This record gives sequence, C-alpha cells and structure tokens, in this order.
Amino acid sequence: MNDLSGRVGLKEVALALALVAVAAAISRVRKADLERDILVATLRSFAQLLAIGYVLDFVFDGRGALTPIVLAVMIGVAALTSGARGRRIPGARAIALTALTVATGGTLGVLLLLGIVPALPRSVVPLGSMIVSNAMNAASLVMTRLRDDLAASRPEVEARLALGQTATEASAGWHRQALRNAMLPIIDNTKVVGLVALPGAMTGMLLAGASPSAAIRLQLVVMYMLLGGNAFAALMAGRMTVHRLFTPDHQLIRSLRREV
Repeated sequence: MNDLSGRVGLKEVALALALVAVAAAISRVRKADLERDILVATLRSFAQLLAIGYVLDFVFDGRGALTPIVLAVMIGVAALTSGARGRRIPGARAIALTALTVATGGTLGVLLLLGIVPALPRSVVPLGSMIVSNAMNAASLVMTRLRDDLAASRPEVEARLALGQTATEASAGWHRQALRNAMLPIIDNTKVVGLVALPGAMTGMLLAGASPSAAIRLQLVVMYMLLGGNAFAALMAGRMTVHRLFTPDHQLIRSLRREV
C-alpha cells in the first residue's frame, strides 16, 4: 500500500515512542518535572485509542444503531470535563451538557438534512467527535470567562442593576466579550487554514492517499461545521451561565466572588 496508514503497525508505533523518550529526557535535564505527566499521557492515549478502536470496529461492522450511544458517551464525558472547568458556576455540568448536545445535534442535523454527509457511522462518529471536542472548549471558555469577569466587575454590575437594568442587560458587555473569547480561536484557525497548517481532516486524508482536491473539500466542510458547532455551544453556554449567576430577582448570586 502506498498510503501511510497501511505502513504503520505496532512496530512503528513502538519506534515512535523514541520521541516520547526525548520529551521526557528534555524535561528531566531542564528539571521541568513533567516526566510523570508524559508517562501518564502516553499510557492513557494508548489505552484509550486502542479501546475506541475496538468499539468503532464493532459499531462500523453493521451495528450503526449504536451510533447515537457512542455520541452520547462522547458528549457525557466532554460535559463532565467542561463542567469541572466551570465548577464555581452552579449547575456547570448541566450547562455544559445542554450546550454540547445542542451544538452536536444542531450541527450534525444540518449536515445530515442537507445531505452533505451520509448518515453512516463511519461519517457521523468522526465528525461528531470533532464537534464535541471543539464545542467543549468553547463552552468552557464562555463559562469561565463570564464568571470571572462578572465576579471581578461585581460593583459595576450591581450599579447597573440598581439603575433598573435586567440581568441580561447588566451582563451584556461581559457576555459579548466571553463569546468573542470562545469564538476567536476557531475563527483565527479558519482564517489561516492551508497557510499556517494543514488541519487534521485534510492531513488524515492526504496520509491515507486521497487526492489534495478531495481532502480540501472535506476540510472546508469540517471547518465550517466547527464554526457552527462552536457558535451553538458558546451561545447556549453563555445564556445559561448568565441565568445561573443571577437570581430570579435580577441580583448577582451571593457566591459570586472574585478569586484572590
């Protein structure tokens, strides 16, 4: 086989561990104390990817009905991770779960309804995982930035509330900044795609032997998909975070304090 995927076996994976050893050696020489983290990350990545490989083999082998379950597990794990980031926000895990579900369902739904991608596990699962991963980061950024900014600006926010503004109006400026903060990374990546780096989907297709034009077309769909998914997640996470940080009487919750 001419493509790289057909040439990489367990022997080649084992040989690639030499690069991990280099990273650990640099950490040790420079006293960065990252050797243990590198070892844990290496072992976890091996175990997790090996496990998901068997799961995907099982699902792709005529068991497409399990696709929603695979996506649900991905969303659940991502929601736990994102919720842990925003643990100082009441109901952070519920916020993350809702944002990720809306982002994944809305974005994949559009792709499937318009016939852009086929309704097959081999297409839906990889694309869904990309949406979930990126939406998780967007939701985390919105929640943490919005919470921290409102806590740091509490006197100004309370002054706005005292002048008769609603919670939505009083938090609007910080809400907009949190949305920008969450969306800028994917926007910047989209601006420089192909110039600074060849993204994952395109790189994977090229390594698998696909033509550059086919790889480019798929990558365009993926980039636009991620833009939409991040927007869904950021919007939902922002709205729900504001709702959680204010009482029904439009007052900041008592636990919202600036971290020293």
